[in-house]
Amino acid sequence: MATSQDFVNWVCGPNLDHRYLKYVLQLERDTLLRFASGTTHQTIYFPEAKAFHILLPGIEQQRAIAGVMGALDDKIESNRRLRETADDLLITIFAASLTQDGRPWECSWPTANLGDHLEVLETGRRPPGGVRGVTSGVPSIGAESITRAGEFDYSKLKLVPTDFFDSMKRGQLEDRDVLLYKDGGTPGNFEPHVSMVGQGFPFVTAAINEHVYRLRIRSPYSQDFLYAWLSAPGTMDEMRRRGTGVAIPSLNSANLRTMPFPLPDTARLLAAQAEAEPVMTALLQSATESRTLAELRDALLPELLSGRMRVPAAEDLVKAAT
Repeated sequence: MATSQDFVNWVCGPNLDHRYLKYVLQLERDTLLRFASGTTHQTIYFPEAKAFHILLPGIEQQRAIAGVMGALDDKIESNRRLRETADDLLITIFAASLTQDGRPWECSWPTANLGDHLEVLETGRRPPGGVRGVTSGVPSIGAESITRAGEFDYSKLKLVPTDFFDSMKRGQLEDRDVLLYKDGGTPGNFEPHVSMVGQGFPFVTAAINEHVYRLRIRSPYSQDFLYAWLSAPGTMDEMRRRGTGVAIPSLNSANLRTMPFPLPDTARLLAAQAEAEPVMTALLQSATESRTLAELRDALLPELLSGRMRVPAAEDLVKAAT
């Protein structure tokens, strides 16, 4: 495999484990970036990269440290694949139970307006002047974080002050809330995104900003059904149609409330929802577990590399966590 000039390649000799080097570079990323130069495009040149110093214990110790970190990364990756499978399975469950007449399940039944069945449809807000410089408080989820159930980019985390959160009349999240990307995309091209929170994911307590809808559905429908229905291809196409055609793509509340919502046979609906519930629960629990494992990995890495913690002690913590 060849790489372009945009990459610096470190080739490991017999005394340097490549996985150990990967974790060192992850830990020392900020230090490494201080070697970068340039104005419009920051670049690390070969002499600077070659001069970068790292701690280098014996090769067996390197492999042991990499093994501990790798076990956590492997479990996090396994959880990611589980969530992808669970997300697909959720749609499959409803499709298998509710499809009729050869038409897609999400649009093969008599319909009513979505708004007639919603218990909650609201956005949140952030303080006047925004959240720049807020370093403590309650997580505030924006549109950039709405991708799918079980996915969240913690590097983009924003906070609102706790007293502001306590004063919010709307936008505080509850378990199993469905979140919908309200506005964004390229001019004339609205691309909807749907997510769900719960089981401690992505946070036990959090809020949304003004660019995200929070939705809750009335009985006999479940939140899992609402998430699956909004994520289904036919519904996504309908939201694209309703949100496109303006300079700043947006799905306003009126257009969302009048979405054609299916009214399936109640017995079939309840059976599908009962089957889907543990699947979504497992998906959200997996996401919460991965967050915990990532925090453990990030906490152990500097302790192991500095020698403040020995590998056997770290292995015990990893076994307890996984």
